[in-house]
Amino acid sequence: MRVEERLLKYVSYWTTSDEECRQIPSSERQFELGKVLEQELRDLGLEKVTLTDHCYVYGLLPATKGYADKPAVGFISHMDTAPDFSGKDVKPQIIPDYDGNDVLLKGSGTYLKVSNFPTLKTLKGRTLITTDGTTLLGADDKAGVAEIMTAVEQIITEKIPHGDIWIGFTPDEEVGSGADLFDLDYFKAKFAYTVDGDYEGEVAYENFNAASASFEIKGVNVHPGEAKDIMINAALAGCEIASLLPENETPAHTEGREGFYHLTDFSGDIAHAKVNYIVRDHDKATFEKRLDTLRGIEKKMNEKYHADTVKLNIQHSYSNMLEVIEKNEYVVAIAKKAIKNVGLEPVSRPVRGGTDGARLSFMGLPCPNLGTGGYGFHGPFEHISVEGMDTAVSVIKEIVKITAE
Repeated sequence: MRVEERLLKYVSYWTTSDEECRQIPSSERQFELGKVLEQELRDLGLEKVTLTDHCYVYGLLPATKGYADKPAVGFISHMDTAPDFSGKDVKPQIIPDYDGNDVLLKGSGTYLKVSNFPTLKTLKGRTLITTDGTTLLGADDKAGVAEIMTAVEQIITEKIPHGDIWIGFTPDEEVGSGADLFDLDYFKAKFAYTVDGDYEGEVAYENFNAASASFEIKGVNVHPGEAKDIMINAALAGCEIASLLPENETPAHTEGREGFYHLTDFSGDIAHAKVNYIVRDHDKATFEKRLDTLRGIEKKMNEKYHADTVKLNIQHSYSNMLEVIEKNEYVVAIAKKAIKNVGLEPVSRPVRGGTDGARLSFMGLPCPNLGTGGYGFHGPFEHISVEGMDTAVSVIKEIVKITAE
């Protein structure tokens, strides 16, 4: 089966994760795709294939005879799609010989614009796959799933010699818990790659340090006619908290290795309010300073009003995998050689986000991230080219060949 056929099949499954649910998987619907992938791995003849009670899919392509002493490599992608935008009833648009211009998304009437996504120009002449504008596409990360499955099939049919190849598909990466229950006692790779990036030829090994932070605000609600020196308006206090953070340190004003505070949602009234942030920075020391800034705001607000008006809760999400990869540079070297072997110059940008690979690296499995060839993730402008996916398949195969040398 061709890689684009797999992608179109996988995006038909509604696998949006649920950020309000703490269970794994956060949505039972993820099992539907998990069962499909479990059966496909069995049909390809893999061993140790299993779908766990928590919706992790594993499989092993055993080493070619005479290659059992080669390092075991793993490839991992996630099955869920982001809760930021609808992933239900996806209707892809397939555009052969794309002309390099703006694309009408026929379901919504909006346009995928070259001015917003300049990389579209580089995709001219290719077969482009977009959404219809009413949902996301799900290429993040069903493109990665399709590329891994296609690479495995080609490795088998082309009789490419290889060591053990472990395959893993996770739930809930988009809500930050995809690696929580990943079983490294079962998945016995020496190193692995998440196939969950964007640019073709990308190998990423530097990501944000990340945390979520919430301010719970208790107000004092009395009749406004008698409110002087008594009322504490929780909603206004929430606005005040937002005003105490640097206005130019938000996602809309930062790039590269620049960190940010991102106000994700704000709800409340006079009596109670909640202000939620995510905090990101590549530099660990600067990241900790950002968290200290939030703690300082909590202290300042409680001193201004009264004790326990504001309660700050900080929850760590993931760390920058760079400190692990620096001790295992061979993993990146293999990927860069594979990318050059398929005719591309490797791209290694600091990832302004995180992947399962960041968590897995700190769990003992060095795990950089490979590009899928997709762009505009998490929204209606998500798009990918068939040729880009074919390139990702080729990179996976080259990594296998290099590892077996």
